Amino acid sequence: MAMVELEAARDDIDTADQLTMFEAYGKVFVVNGANLKVADFQNTKITTTNVGANPPDRGNILTGGSSGAQMVVDYITSDSGACTIYGYRTTVATFTSETVTGYDSDDNAISFTGTAEVAPPHWYDWTVYANDETTYGSMPTKAYLGCLSGGRCILSGNPSYPNQCPASQAGNPWNWNNSETTADHATVIGTGDAGTLGDTVRSLMPVRDGQLFIGCANSTHVLIGNPADGGQIVAFPGIGVYGSHSWCLDGDGSLLLWGSGGVSKLAKSSSQFENISQIVLPDLVADTGADPATHRITMGYDYDRSGIKICITVLADGSSENWWIDCKTGGFFPDSHADAHGVYAQFYYNANDPDDKGLLLGCADGYIRVHDDATADDDGAAIDSYVGFGPIALAEDGRDGSIAAIDAVLAGGASDSVSDNATMKVFADDVAETVIKQLTANGTPKIAATFVGPGRRAGGKCRRGTRGAYAGIRIGNSSAGETWGMEQVIVDGGATGRRLK
Repeated sequence: MAMVELEAARDDIDTADQLTMFEAYGKVFVVNGANLKVADFQNTKITTTNVGANPPDRGNILTGGSSGAQMVVDYITSDSGACTIYGYRTTVATFTSETVTGYDSDDNAISFTGTAEVAPPHWYDWTVYANDETTYGSMPTKAYLGCLSGGRCILSGNPSYPNQCPASQAGNPWNWNNSETTADHATVIGTGDAGTLGDTVRSLMPVRDGQLFIGCANSTHVLIGNPADGGQIVAFPGIGVYGSHSWCLDGDGSLLLWGSGGVSKLAKSSSQFENISQIVLPDLVADTGADPATHRITMGYDYDRSGIKICITVLADGSSENWWIDCKTGGFFPDSHADAHGVYAQFYYNANDPDDKGLLLGCADGYIRVHDDATADDDGAAIDSYVGFGPIALAEDGRDGSIAAIDAVLAGGASDSVSDNATMKVFADDVAETVIKQLTANGTPKIAATFVGPGRRAGGKCRRGTRGAYAGIRIGNSSAGETWGMEQVIVDGGATGRRLK
């Protein structure tokens, strides 16, 4: 997959300021504080030194007098004098330096001398149509959040109006006049038409058609229906969202987000959020210590691996703490990156070519990376891959129990992919929290053993035992150039006994 630079955009955005982008109508809209830009991949461009007395309206058809080329007008930069016209060409013939004619929406004749067309992509300022604020209203002077929902371009994050979300006319990113009366007119979400937002907006989440989730500092709201015609805002108190990129949809269409209480999930068929990290990682948020002023938290669903990647990255240096949620098992797995590989952005690229599909990770050093299952090291560095189980109660009611023997079934055998050896460590203690700390710190185990794959080897069972109320098992491989996989761990329990004081 080759990346091509849109050269016109070079040095035209503020990389020191927050930036979000979203796709709509064959374009990418860039929201970067006071810089509102458009990367147009669909329209043809022609220019003129004098657009004439009757500038074209959006949707008018223009025809080249010599070439016979035609375009449907989408956007113009001015309604008088010099003007650039962007429109979708509907003919094979292309515009040349010629007289261009047509009729505006009031049947007035359009006529001007245009230049030869320029093919897309184009880069230009995002303004209202023809820069005519009298007719088409005004856009926010500053915004940091943007999305497409219900056919509307929606912005937010203006520091002067932190609890508002201005929305364009449905189907028209150039009309922001909220004084019109049609059902598709522009509006400002959060000011009363559909309900109010009494909280600072941190994220716009277009989850499904007609449903926009608005993540705030201390609550989340869902807009249901048309905000200018009967729509309603429903609140989820206490479910705050960390930041603009701290959410994703999984393969079932469920919404997951990182908030004040950890990772919360709203299943597609549910009306309530469920905190899915509270039981397994109750101190996740406190241990992370992420601050919106210094950190970025991104979430991305990997369709190829059925899991969610969470990256908590320090903006200044790329150092990060990362987690992987396996959606098949519900397990949380820690993940680590080199500081230069700290992730600032995630996007699943669903390409037509399977070789180009994948979860793209925008990293601190400017590279875009993907996970590659065929690679057995990280740029030559060994990958420490492991999975932990526990705490496992070895007896009932917290009594002392024991492990008599343990075995592992490693993957492979029926295919060319065969697991390399895997090392297992077993921890045991009378206190469950101590076992968790030992698993995380990879401390000194009660039992250590190496298992050889594939499958379950005769004589491979480790028959050394240990006692305790709770146990934890950590199995993995940290050798460069090696990969491993596991089907199951088999634990033989011993007799319960009296806990030793």
